[in-house]
Amino acid sequence: MPAGAQGAEPGSAPPGSAQAPLAGATRLLHDPSTYVNGVPYAVLAELRRECGVVRVEEPEQLGWPEGPGYWLVLRHADVVRVLRDPRTFSSWLGGTQIRDPATPADLAYVRRMMLNMDPPEHSRLRRMLARSFTPRAIGRLESQIAGHAKGVVDRMLAGPRECDFAKDVAADLPLLALADILGVPSEDRWLMFDWSNRVIGWQDSDYASSAAFTGEGGSDLAAPALAVRPSPGPDGRMPDPRSRAGMPDLYLYAAGLGERKRAHPGDDVMSILMAQRDDAAGGDGHVSIDEFENLFWLFAVAGNETLRNGLPGAMIALLENPAAQRALRADPSRVSGVVDELLRWWTPVMTFRRTATADVDVAGQRIAAGDKVVVSFASANRDEAVFGSPDPDRFDLERNAKAHLAFGHGPHFCLGAHLARVQMTALFTEVLTRTTSIEAAGEPAFLRSNFQRGVKRLPIGWTA
Repeated sequence: MPAGAQGAEPGSAPPGSAQAPLAGATRLLHDPSTYVNGVPYAVLAELRRECGVVRVEEPEQLGWPEGPGYWLVLRHADVVRVLRDPRTFSSWLGGTQIRDPATPADLAYVRRMMLNMDPPEHSRLRRMLARSFTPRAIGRLESQIAGHAKGVVDRMLAGPRECDFAKDVAADLPLLALADILGVPSEDRWLMFDWSNRVIGWQDSDYASSAAFTGEGGSDLAAPALAVRPSPGPDGRMPDPRSRAGMPDLYLYAAGLGERKRAHPGDDVMSILMAQRDDAAGGDGHVSIDEFENLFWLFAVAGNETLRNGLPGAMIALLENPAAQRALRADPSRVSGVVDELLRWWTPVMTFRRTATADVDVAGQRIAAGDKVVVSFASANRDEAVFGSPDPDRFDLERNAKAHLAFGHGPHFCLGAHLARVQMTALFTEVLTRTTSIEAAGEPAFLRSNFQRGVKRLPIGWTA
């Protein structure tokens, strides 16, 4: 593993120490380049103990203008408090990404997404989605996930005794599961890979213009989408993927899929959703095509990334802890019980933003109405007050990690959390029971991002 993957670089004082100014520590946390070398957990730990909430400036970077700055919330209890209280800490007011939308039109666009709504508007779509995950639908998905996990590991073991676990294994399983949930033809699933890369990886040149899907073998829905896929402009940059105009291929595909499901529903979750009526909502009570498009964006992008990066993150935990590998191979029934610890230890989504609707105190810090408030899941999931026994920086098979926040908390708690756990359990049960050892076959490569703790490459080798 890289020297700085789990803390400050060896041989140097952590930037947040008494010898370094607070501004230097917060600048390090905000800079997306920091995370190419791993999360600076030592810095987070010191700030969490000493401050709880810190002010972070937003200098100009990657062509984005300077921002007004934000408050970074570091302690588990305070993060939970912020996420539980949408009246005081709004998702809708400024969206949920650290960077402000570039224009009023972009802000209006992000506000139409469920991720960026507050109750009661959020509650209607959440209620309809929850009803769409019927026991029958979940049972069918669990069975499909088991088959997909076996197939993914079959392909892994059929090739050379080395692979890129991040791309060849960890990326494919969530895409197959999402295709089942959304009713997307499985041959189009790598479109979702490209869309996720462009949105989540906008700070990383390897991902910003992702075009892994060529259209070969794709469905009839894929060709029109590929025809409008954007290209880098004269400055070499892609259009902003957090605007509707920046993702025309995704929205064209979603519109066609939504119309098809309304006319010819299947047995997938999105077909169930489109057939529902919610009489408390006004209008005709159905999910509109516009709403479907934004829900499709949410599932295809946000619904993919947590697990796509959680799976290789979990593999890194096992590579660094061979005794844990041996213990889980000896008793595979333990895999499901350790999933929460794997997610806590890696924490794929590192930050999320809210906006204060009124003056408020958090951890003794006065925050003004209109200020940006950013919660640090990366810090909260290593908080000594909750995970301090044993050392929270250790991966530990015996730890009770159910209080982790990798799936969020409060009204926006991840709807797909159960299925994500099922996927992680299925994949690692297959991998561990069908190999006798797994080792690193090269250095991993991490995403340039202060939002998603992404794994771009993870070379591994194994003995079958």
